[in-house]
Amino acid sequence: MSIIDVSEGMDNDPRLHKRYYVHETLTRKGLVAVLTLFSKLVMVVQAEGSEHVPSEGPVVLVSNHMTNFDVFPMQLSIKRPIFFMAKAELHRNPVMDYFLRKGGAFPVYRGQQDEWAKRQAERVLEAGQVLGLFPEGTRSKGRGLQPAKTGAARFAIKYQCPIVPMAIDGSQRVLKTFPRRARIRVRIGEPIYPQRGEGPLALIDRVMYSIAAMLPPELRGVYADLPTER
Repeated sequence: MSIIDVSEGMDNDPRLHKRYYVHETLTRKGLVAVLTLFSKLVMVVQAEGSEHVPSEGPVVLVSNHMTNFDVFPMQLSIKRPIFFMAKAELHRNPVMDYFLRKGGAFPVYRGQQDEWAKRQAERVLEAGQVLGLFPEGTRSKGRGLQPAKTGAARFAIKYQCPIVPMAIDGSQRVLKTFPRRARIRVRIGEPIYPQRGEGPLALIDRVMYSIAAMLPPELRGVYADLPTER
């Protein structure tokens, strides 16, 4: 069954009256096909490391976040469907909201403790799916990595599942080079597992430094000083 009921207490939350999905729908398959064709008009995606994404079981997939286009190369780089936590503003339009929900996305109210979004993310992992997150919380617009929030690490620790780091470079140039297609490089790192006794901050730091190591120096931002192995 792919429809999830998230009515847990917040009676005035409009999200309680809508359906959210934790399994791939036929609508989603159609959307991915259409978006794949569209993306080929504006970008060339070169991906490496897709073998690092476990073929089954819960996974937290995290990436740097430069533009709204990041979701395209992120999904096109792996075979498994990604269920995204998306900013609530994207769901304001009823038509977009419908397709986002059918596509596996669900809204989160940023800047506050959104217990509904947290629980929906947990349901994605409980269903053995891939949860897609941008730990920075907002777009860097090509200015380099920003300090990450610990949500992704907390999910991984709770469910003892891997975090797969992904680095995207080139999405900041999409449409700026049109009619030439922007070249986007996606690098996927090895899964990072929570260690015994490791806290969320230490875990997310390991993840973000892994992402930084896969990015060119000018995009590493606050994670530019890569730790040296001893």
